[in-house]
Amino acid sequence: MLAYLTTLLEGLGTTLGLTAASLLLGVTLALLMTWVLECRVPLVRQLVQVWLLLFTGTPLLVQIFLIYYGPGQFSWLKESWLWIWLKQPWFCAMLALGFNTAAYSTRLFKGALDAIPAGEVEACRALGMSPGQTLWMKVRHAARRLVPAYSNEVILVLKGSSLASTITIMDIMGLAQRLNAQTYDTLAVFGVAGCLYLGMNGLLTVMFRILEQRALRFQL
Repeated sequence: MLAYLTTLLEGLGTTLGLTAASLLLGVTLALLMTWVLECRVPLVRQLVQVWLLLFTGTPLLVQIFLIYYGPGQFSWLKESWLWIWLKQPWFCAMLALGFNTAAYSTRLFKGALDAIPAGEVEACRALGMSPGQTLWMKVRHAARRLVPAYSNEVILVLKGSSLASTITIMDIMGLAQRLNAQTYDTLAVFGVAGCLYLGMNGLLTVMFRILEQRALRFQL
């Protein structure tokens, strides 16, 4: 068991790095798409809605396979500079996870903004605030209430990163699969891998619980 743990810990950096990069990409895209939805630009808003439908309505594993194996079907794409990145399993997994969490995060962000009481918006207008200042007020209030819901999304991305092993990435799950193929000690190998994910998720839960208490202190 200790030998298995030592081997699997070699993939910890890959798992955490992939999760962090995916979350960064997801948050950036989600903020942009939430802004588009708030601005209500007709054509762009419809494109965002299609994006959300595609990435929330299909399995993450399918998205990983399409992004990794799909571009190789087009010769013009393989001859472009994009192929330098699209042929890399880590980059494709990061794109898939980032696009997926961006779609779900956009729904979370938009829902948090819509949950702001209308009275607070009317108060901003009564005080003579501009639309931009009013939106900034909504964002500040929504961000505090968003912490509990977004913490679940972070944990889901961490667990979803294990699917990256299906495209040859040697993260925790990738190393676990290789160990299992070498030893056939399935219960022990995947038990240790599960404990690692459980430990990381538990640590994230505690961290977000502390952050949640501080963010929502104004409601006490």
